[in-house]
Amino acid sequence: MGKGFAAARRVCETGRRMAFHHFIQDDDGWQTHADETLFANPYLEVHRVTVTSPTRVQPFTWTVTHRKAAVVVVPEMADGRLLLVRQERVPIRATIWEFPAGQIDDHAEADAIRATGLRELREESGHELAVGGEVVPLGHFFPSCGFTDEHSHLLLARPVVPGAQGRAPDASEAITECRAFSREEFRGMIASGEIRDANTLAAFARLVAMGLW
Repeated sequence: MGKGFAAARRVCETGRRMAFHHFIQDDDGWQTHADETLFANPYLEVHRVTVTSPTRVQPFTWTVTHRKAAVVVVPEMADGRLLLVRQERVPIRATIWEFPAGQIDDHAEADAIRATGLRELREESGHELAVGGEVVPLGHFFPSCGFTDEHSHLLLARPVVPGAQGRAPDASEAITECRAFSREEFRGMIASGEIRDANTLAAFARLVAMGLW
């Protein structure tokens, strides 16, 4: 047994595992016959599942990665501009523009999706919902459903204003800039590929499809 696999087993056995809610359940012809944890830490879990599906009656295996649910916030200023933060992303070795976002750490928290979204807005952008502002749910989406059940809840917060405390990102985050962009600038950044993360693109698509921007 390799050292990495053995370490993963120890993590599982000691119970130091990621806290995530079971958003996906068997339904409509899906059935889980076996579920083996291959790796687990506080950030993700890798499972080998054996399932049957509506079109495949013979059990087959799939490798599935679990991650905590996330919340993506679309911050709109009173003048209609959208706020973006510029953040370093280690997996792609790049610093990119994106909407503020973060994982839901406490699912027992009252209105956890809204609370997480507004907290990430304050921490990452230094902005907050204006008095009398509104938070509009935009549904959820799956960033990469071929291998993970990770899902992101989308919110529109409007209008937002600078907060008194400024930005306070997590120690593990490197946010270099926060700026507001006009409609023309934002669309141009998408067209050129400058905006290229799934969360921001999905939130913008939902926003436009719902006629909200």
